[in-house]
Amino acid sequence: MDKRFEDQLLKYAQESDPEKRRGIETELWRDFGAVKAILIMDLSGFSLLTQKYGIVHYLSMVRRMQLTSQPIIEKSGGTVVKFEADNCFAMFDEPLQAVGAAIDLNRAFNEINVYTEERFDIRISSGIDYGDVLLIGGPDYFGATVNFASKIGEDLASPGEILITKTAFEKIPAEADIHGEPLSLTIAGIELDVLSIRY
Repeated sequence: MDKRFEDQLLKYAQESDPEKRRGIETELWRDFGAVKAILIMDLSGFSLLTQKYGIVHYLSMVRRMQLTSQPIIEKSGGTVVKFEADNCFAMFDEPLQAVGAAIDLNRAFNEINVYTEERFDIRISSGIDYGDVLLIGGPDYFGATVNFASKIGEDLASPGEILITKTAFEKIPAEADIHGEPLSLTIAGIELDVLSIRY
């Protein structure tokens, strides 16, 4: 994490004046904020596969996922922010790039799966959102946009599914010919405006 960011967070926590605290927050967003499309991809079936074949088996699949994912994301104009456990955290300038990467990732794994035993098949679920994020180095990023993409990608999307928020979907140009099916989903009592990308 960037030391300036850490110092400002501590200053924020110690500041008792609400107006000065708001000023620190504004400064943090000015210095570290960006508007990005966030893609969070989850390798499906962790608990079942680990229980059935063991952690080494599953970790070997995670490594294959990482080696396949990074070049596809970068080719689509994105950046892999980090791999964490069986998740891939990436960002793009535009939602269309994130959707393109998610589609290409699913197709790539489907092709690879033809040549592997079923127990080695890689299936992913993906979540995409677009909005403000704090880029703090490390590497890492934070914000409601990251949280939302994580929730829909890890908790709600089925294997092979790409879920995208309505906010992100509306940023995709009509001429891109990307279609999504609106879904009614809920997390912790909050209704979500998301679409499932058809590809």
